[in-house]
Amino acid sequence: MLVSKPAEIAGVDGCRKGCWIAVTADTQTFDKAQVKIFKSFAELISELAARSIIGIDMPTGLAEHTDRGGREPDWAAREFLGRQRASVFPVPSRRAVYERDYAQVCAIARETSEPRRAVSKQLFGILPRIRQIDEILRQDPALRDRVFEVHPEVSFKVMNNDEPLPERKKVKGRIYQPGMHLRHNLLRKEGFPLSFLNQRPPHGAALDDFYDACACAWSAKRILYGKARVFPCHPPLDGEGLEQAIRA
Repeated sequence: MLVSKPAEIAGVDGCRKGCWIAVTADTQTFDKAQVKIFKSFAELISELAARSIIGIDMPTGLAEHTDRGGREPDWAAREFLGRQRASVFPVPSRRAVYERDYAQVCAIARETSEPRRAVSKQLFGILPRIRQIDEILRQDPALRDRVFEVHPEVSFKVMNNDEPLPERKKVKGRIYQPGMHLRHNLLRKEGFPLSFLNQRPPHGAALDDFYDACACAWSAKRILYGKARVFPCHPPLDGEGLEQAIRA
């Protein structure tokens, strides 16, 4: 149960230089949306959690043992995305997440998955962020009613009436303008002002980070009003009581 009624919603995405980008708006409209960079997840939580429902593009809830190296929400979201499934990384067990060495992470991931599966370098690169979030949510159970896992590509597909987006946001690691234009139009249709979407992303964030944070904010609003889709439909709890679910 919420300690206080949220005054706003927030969508959060990680940026490549270790910071976090947050798009905030009041609970009724995106007309006065704002964007800000935070240096750490702890700083972000300190400023936003007391007044916000937060949708974050990062795993929350970790399995003790995984199916094919990932959690139930990973596979449910990947099935929903179809050909864009690769944008959802299968997250290994909690034991693997808390290892620091790549070879050891892969060894434990194989040991705690059936069939045995290692971890990609890309997923390994975000493990420090996953640990940050997991530690904070375990230490402060009240945040579990404030912080929810979302995924931008799942959100964009739901925005698009469950139709696959025909263009990717990146090609060969670079921003792909047709894909970004498509996502820009979807966000505009959902009420984000043109002037807001057309601004330069804040220092430390790229355009895809900015639009992804907007999509996360859109999902956070749907979570607040009980309209969000949940992957899987009946989310499991992990060993620490954290829900394993992706919402959109």
